[in-house]
Amino acid sequence: MPQSGPYQPALLRILHGVAAILTVLALISGFWVYNTYDKRWGSLALPVLADIQDIHGTVALTFLLFLPVFALYSFHLGYRRLVQEQSFSQLKQIGKPVWWISIQRFVNTLMLIAATFAVVTGRMMKEEWLPAGEIHHQWYLAHLVAWICVFISLALHLLVGARVGGVSLLGSMFSWKMHDEDTLRSWLQGITIKHSSLVLKIIEGIVIGGIIMAFILPVFNS
Repeated sequence: MPQSGPYQPALLRILHGVAAILTVLALISGFWVYNTYDKRWGSLALPVLADIQDIHGTVALTFLLFLPVFALYSFHLGYRRLVQEQSFSQLKQIGKPVWWISIQRFVNTLMLIAATFAVVTGRMMKEEWLPAGEIHHQWYLAHLVAWICVFISLALHLLVGARVGGVSLLGSMFSWKMHDEDTLRSWLQGITIKHSSLVLKIIEGIVIGGIIMAFILPVFNS
């Protein structure tokens, strides 16, 4: 029987699924924190949760611990889904399929950068700031900007993904199907250690460097 839709490698589906859940939880709990302690740019009638900062912090820490794995996968196994050097020239072919694919690669790359920005700024915040009404710290404001960047990136990721592959592409990320090539040996064979793309090398350096900073900088922020 012919294949009914696009097929995504099982490892990608697993990692992408975990990343999606943690990102959505971080966005929701992050907004809830803002809605509880800030509200200067609007708010919703959400119930007050005394432990909302701890909940957001737990989700964020889990995301930080997971991010290196997802980033390494993205840059060394799923690198074809990220921006390439030819992606810039393909942007000139507006409206063509290759243009949309290039846009999708830019959006995927933006997601990684925005997530890195979010974990770095979040790690530099202190728990006592918001309950004390100290909402003007630069790291907190930077974290709010990072939250907006992640939200916009996620929205674009879904919209462009739907435009490129339709509902079938989005649905394929949640499929339980397994193929014969979904094995550890097959995954290892697809790894690229060194990229031929200088652009991707630079972006990987920014993302991995940012993740390392997110682990190290709080030590000097005590």
